[in-house]
Order: sequence, then C-alpha cells, then structure tokens
Amino acid sequence: MLFEDTYLTISNPSEGIYKDKGSKFIAYAFPVKTEEEIKARLADLRKEHPTARHHCYAFRLGPDKQAFRANDDGEPKYSAGKPILGQILSKDLTNILIVVVRYFGGTLLGVSGLINAYKLAAADALQHAVVIEKQVKELYEAAFDYLQMNDVMKLLKDEDLEQISQDFNLNCRLVFAVRKNNADKVKELFSKISNLELKFLRVE
Repeated sequence: MLFEDTYLTISNPSEGIYKDKGSKFIAYAFPVKTEEEIKARLADLRKEHPTARHHCYAFRLGPDKQAFRANDDGEPKYSAGKPILGQILSKDLTNILIVVVRYFGGTLLGVSGLINAYKLAAADALQHAVVIEKQVKELYEAAFDYLQMNDVMKLLKDEDLEQISQDFNLNCRLVFAVRKNNADKVKELFSKISNLELKFLRVE
C-alpha cells in the first residue's frame, strides 16, 4: 500500500454520563464531516439543555486528521475541551464531535476534578459508540458526450467505483468516488476516453 488510506470514526451518535459531587456530565458523541454540522449539533444541544452551566466540546475532522479544536466554554483553561479531545486522540478517531453538557451540583470540583470528569464522560460516550473503519476517497466529476456513455459506465463497473450523482442530458455529468490509493490508476484510464473532462472535487 502506498500510504494509509483508511481512518477510524463512529457509525452513529452515542451518549455517556459521569457524576461527581452533585454535578452531572452528559456526553454526546456524533459522527460529523463539516464545521457546519458541528455548529448545528451544538445549537441543538443548547436548546435541549438550556439550563446547563457549560457545553464543552472537542472535534477532529478530515481523513488527514489535521483539523481539530477543543473548547472549555467557561470552565478553567484546559480543564474540559482538552481532556475530551484527549479521548478522541487516544482512539485515533476523526470526523467526530464530542460535547459534554455539565449541570453544576453546587460543589466545586477543582481543576483536576474537572479534567477527570470531562475525560470520563467522553470515554463513556465512546464506550457506547461503534467504531468503524472507512476508506479515504477522492471525489471527481466527469463531463462527457452522450456517445461516451458506454465507455464511462464500463469503467465505473470494471473499477468498482461508487457513483454519487448523475445528470445524463445532452452534456453528461457524473460524480464518482474512488479509493485514494486507486485514484491515479483510475484517472489514467479516464484520460483515454476522448472528449471527457475530469475535475477533482474533494477528499472525504
């Protein structure tokens, strides 16, 4: 294999909980792909838990795992977001958001107590999650004449490419996904079809 072209994420949302000295920490783990999804999830949880004191979270995005963030949402610095992110990193997950909603119980836990609580709440949510391995895929759009339809469809079938969308009018357009390690070979094959333009869209 040329390089790693798989990554780990979770298949469905999951929940966890941790309690300490009257404070309740409810953790939610979500599979996500974009920051827009993350904002929507946070907004939903703030509506669901309007009286909670804090909504702390961490996320990591992208097959390359380069985009990540931790947010303490008013808790002491590095006491909430960082331990949540630590759980994501320890399981080498990406395309994931974990939010821990805290209801204050009246007794201060101290920074070390908070770190422990946020860490264990996040760990409990991941304990209930199903971790799956996904392939890193590149998405391309092929634009071609109707006459090339048979060649294009045969190539899709022969290379077992995932068809995402299609628009077969006078000028045909088709979006497909190819496993990253197979992309160069597939691009070479498409280049042999006359009057076809191939445009790279994104990695996911």
